[in-house]
Amino acid sequence: MLLEHDAKALLAASGVPVPEGILAESPDAEVAFPGPWIVKAQVPAGGRGKAGGIVAVETPAALRAALERLIGSTLKGHSVRGCRVEQAVGQAVEAYFSCMVDPASGRIRVMAAAEGGVDIEDPSRRDLLLSELAEPTPEAVTGAAAARADRLADPPAAAIREAAAVLASCFFELEALLLEINPLFIRPDGSWLAGDAKLVVDENAIPRRPALAALVERRAAAYPEVALKLAQGFDFVELDPHGTIGLVTTGAGLSMQLVDELVQRGCKPVNFCDIRTGQFRGDPARLIQVFRWIAAHRSVRAVLINFFAGSTHLGELSTLLLRALAEVPELAVPITARLIGNGLAEAQATIAAAGNPIAIETDLDRAVDLVIAAAGAAR
Repeated sequence: MLLEHDAKALLAASGVPVPEGILAESPDAEVAFPGPWIVKAQVPAGGRGKAGGIVAVETPAALRAALERLIGSTLKGHSVRGCRVEQAVGQAVEAYFSCMVDPASGRIRVMAAAEGGVDIEDPSRRDLLLSELAEPTPEAVTGAAAARADRLADPPAAAIREAAAVLASCFFELEALLLEINPLFIRPDGSWLAGDAKLVVDENAIPRRPALAALVERRAAAYPEVALKLAQGFDFVELDPHGTIGLVTTGAGLSMQLVDELVQRGCKPVNFCDIRTGQFRGDPARLIQVFRWIAAHRSVRAVLINFFAGSTHLGELSTLLLRALAEVPELAVPITARLIGNGLAEAQATIAAAGNPIAIETDLDRAVDLVIAAAGAAR
């Protein structure tokens, strides 16, 4: 989920009209356009207005006060590192438009309403939202939106039809999972602009989309895990900076399962990891990097490695593990590796010949028991 400021920058570059705005990362930010202004805390969450994260101000003093209050605060569980300051729209009707991937049908759900705002999804107002499933093409989404808009009165109907054509193109160009414009401001002259933008993109598409890749590289501090994946080619997400168990695992589903099991058993995993062993190609660089990230957490007392080998050969992986450990001597904690699959016997022999610096287990439950005991985290 992109921050609103970044979503609007991408949309504006594709022809979507948005209110003039800047990203203010300190109360001293210079705002070159006249007020009144709307100050919006930039966090990846909805409901910011009800939580006090969106403030209307009319004077420079009030603007500074709002920035001082919001920057550095915590909102919806997220630290506010900056605020979008944008020019207030003035007289306008608030409408609603969204399109999102519908996983159950493999189609695109298109929704439109002549009203918008923070309460549009309240159950008592759901009858205002006109919804239709469309085939996954810009033309089909635009057509579905037009069909929904035909049931509304102008000016919302005309504006939604016009907006849908532009927004549907952006939705597919960015390989989005969700694009929601709420409110879709409609001025008295019938023109429209995106008052707010919720944009969720498939991070696996980022390398294919230059605009998204450039944004993540430029704003790496705002999207650290995604920037890391783009740069390194694998997933490493810090879960608990004070965790006691580091994870070096492959396979997103099994890795998440391990995290859940460790938490249920009273442990504190430092990280989620999907290191993608099939892409090692004889190079221990990824292992070295992950070992260093884990070792940087002084609270770590044990490491669990989980590699299930199919086409990958565990004999080769065991050599890479030993080379990586030699490069990261600061990782001086017990290491348990659950290894199973192709080349297991060779891996066991290689680790044994090196003096068994890694405890190898083929049974995942026993491996988990060993790492919990080593970390002293069992309840």
